[in-house]
Amino acid sequence: MIRFYNGRALEPAGVTENEVWVDGAAIAYVGPAREDMPAFDRQIDLGGDLLIPGFKDAHTHSGMTFLRSAADDLPLHQWLEKQVFPAEAKLTPESTGAFVKVAFLEYLANGITACFDMYYHTDEIARIARDWGFRTVLCGSFTAGNDWSELYDFYEHYNRDFGPMVSAQLGFHAEYTTNREALEYLAKVCHELKAPVWCHNSETVSEVRDCVARHGMTPTKLFDTLGLYDYGGGGYHCIYMTGEDMDIFARRGLTAVINACSNGKLASGFFPLREAMEKGVHLAVGTDGPASNNALDMFREMYLINILAKLRQSDAAAGDPALILDAAVSGGARAMGLGDCDAVVPGKQADLVRIDMHRPNMRPENNVVKNLVYSGDPSNVRMTMIAGKVLYEDGEFFVGEDPETVYRTAEKYARAIREG
Repeated sequence: MIRFYNGRALEPAGVTENEVWVDGAAIAYVGPAREDMPAFDRQIDLGGDLLIPGFKDAHTHSGMTFLRSAADDLPLHQWLEKQVFPAEAKLTPESTGAFVKVAFLEYLANGITACFDMYYHTDEIARIARDWGFRTVLCGSFTAGNDWSELYDFYEHYNRDFGPMVSAQLGFHAEYTTNREALEYLAKVCHELKAPVWCHNSETVSEVRDCVARHGMTPTKLFDTLGLYDYGGGGYHCIYMTGEDMDIFARRGLTAVINACSNGKLASGFFPLREAMEKGVHLAVGTDGPASNNALDMFREMYLINILAKLRQSDAAAGDPALILDAAVSGGARAMGLGDCDAVVPGKQADLVRIDMHRPNMRPENNVVKNLVYSGDPSNVRMTMIAGKVLYEDGEFFVGEDPETVYRTAEKYARAIREG
């Protein structure tokens, strides 16, 4: 067992001074110090630091680290067609795995304990996630060019064959990279599996406009009409959603995953946070891929989500730091099917992050939650634990591989793609 004491915990009711005990993969106790102490394998004096549920990156493309700062400064569709898709055509399972390892190290150093990953060569991603112990939910990235009958195998394979660190959700890339026949087939699959469905949704004006021209309705209404949302799910980006789209999300209990940095960098637009809050839409936070962000940093996401809400409304009171922090640590967990990883509560998985409260950006402590959202950054992450195992602590990684070797291997594959 591991004991965290002399610190604080971000619990569902707020910040407390409770101890947290971890037994195996789960949280065993949250409360004041007790006289009947069990035998601990390790006792960690937090020295006033804060334990929070790990961040859940609810939309990312981990393997895109090879395009970090190599595919920049173009609008979305030019970015995809001129830089991303041609480079991705050269990927192999080995190169993708090398690039994913870089992302996993970045996640750990930044306090991210799970990712909702949409990418290629998923067996390699799942193998690394299993071997390293990094919690990964794989989302299908099917397009019109794929064999959609493989959806069944995709869903069952990753929910069965790689252990507790790997799971899967049904998904496809976007409306504009598929067709109605394929979507109707996916609707049949999701009904048979009773499974949620995810995709990129309403990311640009042209995406929505072209969908209306093709189908006479927005992407959200199309998906709902076809029955894709009958068992939940949601969308990534969700910038240009109509009031009716928001109503569908609220009525169906769907989640909108906000990707503020990526959408800002690609000049796609602002997520309509106030409207989503007023409609009661469930929210989560994602970084998107490291080619369009370019960092995998949930602190930066939380900050920008709130700042852009203020700019969009011309209202300094717009935004809600507590809501966005909850979306980043718990909303994503619930969206990803990780309901046992969403809170510092006994019985939940011990996916925990130690936040250094002695850095100057955390002082003075007028409001801990607002400090995390408006002032926090990855330098405040002292430790990242997943399923009771410390995978990152005070600058060191405990994943069974040397980080410098990981970086060199990734550089080798990236250079081969650039020069090939």
